[in-house]
Amino acid sequence: QVQLVESGGGLVQPGGSLRLSCAASGNIKRIEIMGWYRQAPGKQREMVAHIYSGDYKTYGEFVKGRFTISRDNAENMLYLQMNNLKPDDTAVYYCRALGGGDYWGQGTQVTVSS
Repeated sequence: QVQLVESGGGLVQPGGSLRLSCAASGNIKRIEIMGWYRQAPGKQREMVAHIYSGDYKTYGEFVKGRFTISRDNAENMLYLQMNNLKPDDTAVYYCRALGGGDYWGQGTQVTVSS
């Protein structure tokens, strides 16, 4: 089992920045892929970013260079640096881990509003 706990969400003005964190614990040696997803009210959950073993990264098309995914293997942490946030980025952001199972965190709310 893997446990994931997100933090760092909140209210930010358009154009602002936030850094989300995801703390992983449990059987983390089997994790091969980690990622961030988001779900806005009334919309399907969508992929924001993935990071693979070897540090290969992929991003959703809407990111357009504004977000950066990273990980600290020594601290078992996953991060999402989000810059130039827009109101359309308002959503619950979830951390996901794949490897030996499919694991999700409980989510953290990000609200972009003036």
